[in-house]
Amino acid sequence: MLEEIVGSTWHRFITQRAEKHYPEAIVHLGDVRKTSGIFFRALGGESGLRVESSTDSDVYAQRSILEKIAGIGGKTQYTWRDEETLRLPESIALFPKRQLNIDLYLWLIALSVTDADGNDWISRNQSRTLKILEAWPGLRRRYEVLMTAHLVQRPEPNSLSKDEAKQELVIRAALLEPELLVSLEYAKRPPTPVPLWLHPAPPPLEFVQKKSLSDPDQPDQAESKNNSSNQQKRKQGDRTDMPDGNDGLMSFRLESLWSWGEYSKVDRTSSEDDDDDVMQTADDMDTISVAQDSETTTSKIKLDIDLPASEYDDIILGEGISIDEWDYKKQILQKDHCRIIPMVSRNVDDIELPTKLQAQARKIRRQFEIIRPQRHWLSRQSEGMELDLESYINFITDRKHGYVQSDTPVYRDLRNQTRDLSCLLLADLSLSTDAHISNTKRVIDVIRESLYLFSEALSVTGDRFALHGFSSRNRNHVRFYDIKSFDDDYNNRTHGHINAVKPGYYTRMGTAIRYASQLLEKEDSSQKLLLILTDGKPNDLDKYEGRYGLEDTRQAILEAEKKGLQPFCVTIDEKSEDYLAHLFGKNSFVLIKNTEELPTKLPLLYLRLTY
Repeated sequence: MLEEIVGSTWHRFITQRAEKHYPEAIVHLGDVRKTSGIFFRALGGESGLRVESSTDSDVYAQRSILEKIAGIGGKTQYTWRDEETLRLPESIALFPKRQLNIDLYLWLIALSVTDADGNDWISRNQSRTLKILEAWPGLRRRYEVLMTAHLVQRPEPNSLSKDEAKQELVIRAALLEPELLVSLEYAKRPPTPVPLWLHPAPPPLEFVQKKSLSDPDQPDQAESKNNSSNQQKRKQGDRTDMPDGNDGLMSFRLESLWSWGEYSKVDRTSSEDDDDDVMQTADDMDTISVAQDSETTTSKIKLDIDLPASEYDDIILGEGISIDEWDYKKQILQKDHCRIIPMVSRNVDDIELPTKLQAQARKIRRQFEIIRPQRHWLSRQSEGMELDLESYINFITDRKHGYVQSDTPVYRDLRNQTRDLSCLLLADLSLSTDAHISNTKRVIDVIRESLYLFSEALSVTGDRFALHGFSSRNRNHVRFYDIKSFDDDYNNRTHGHINAVKPGYYTRMGTAIRYASQLLEKEDSSQKLLLILTDGKPNDLDKYEGRYGLEDTRQAILEAEKKGLQPFCVTIDEKSEDYLAHLFGKNSFVLIKNTEELPTKLPLLYLRLTY
């Protein structure tokens, strides 16, 4: 007991003496995430760039004796960026004042906005610093305060070896005078990290495969749209050899040496315990090692992901329609890059509205009665069913006073009040909708119910509406289902088409939106609503992943808006707020957190958007 008390007391003492951070002034990335996003885009940063937390990286610079004794100072979190992501430290506690730590976040964000010139790490950061201070002079005072506070924390050159001291003097000069041309001569140890600069390159966060191990027809299956336990923090990784299970220490009791035993060939190196929390284990690990198994995937599991035979697949309508696609890297619209395959479900039967939805349907129809087209009187008409007494009295009065107009409208007419509106609902029918949200219901079941009740509501209003679904296998095979076109009547046949929708393949959303926009654009209505129902990010088999798919979808939305359409997205993806604001704008999407409420909330949302 006494040893534990002494040990813990010593650990606290030596750690406090060696610690160079200030936990009481710590600022987490989550605290400034909203501010950082606004600040980044206000400085001209790319709107599609995601801001995420960085990960721990090894520091090989010289540490003090106290740091070595306490076992700290060997890790840091660098700031860096690539084409899709800006990585910032998960938290900053470098300075004793909280505001200085916030300012450091903002300064690093400012550096990431500019392009760097130069051939080495120092010159590129000097170039970024000069460009930022020239473009935004108001940041100079903030930079000088941060630089002064950081220089105090850096090691004194006289405490370093000759070569390391030269490194430190060069870095100090580059910080004090960014316009000064300097050259860094590398010593035995690298210099102490500079938190005011960007890392020269992305740290080795993930292992690099020596050869492709994945099926080219499969997307990144580890990133499930509906898996709320996905790991948020990236991990360092390395590659190692696959253990053969023959090495290790065997323990036994001596008295059992001469007893009988039974041998079973079980590979404990690859077995899993159902009670283990795999994500918690991964989160506790600093480094994740990955090995290539000698066995092929096909020896363990066999899947047939090819398209079904034509006699079993849904019915194809026509040879396909060419659609453009946006390449954000080249900033060009690739003409006829994708192909829409119009389809209808096979074996569609006329059915009644499902019994379990009839009570909800009656309630929704009553709610939508308020906007049903009604007959009303229009006054001051040149022709009509009867005289408008008020207009006629005014006409007689004016004539007695000498003001006579022969074309004064004195009639009124009974006419129908109509809504000049067309709506196209585009539903995501990708494979992710096959996921269960309860023991008895899947996402696709909720989508079917939503289509049923949505149709019931619009059949009352008399608004022109169309229902379509989409999924994709690659850019040449984007399946576009015709559930109900604008000119089709809403009847039991429509119920049959809704009942026949099923999950399949992936989500090339930009292509589907462009074709849906073409259909909606042909409508003569003054208001045209494009309602998109989805459960996750755009993705497909090819490069349509990550930022490429997001930027193409965003471009498709902008094209639709230029045509006078009103795109609006309804999603059940809990992570949608990270990307939908970029795609649709902050006021043009809604997240339904309880998926089972989607069927009842969708018609009410439509009412709010159009009434």
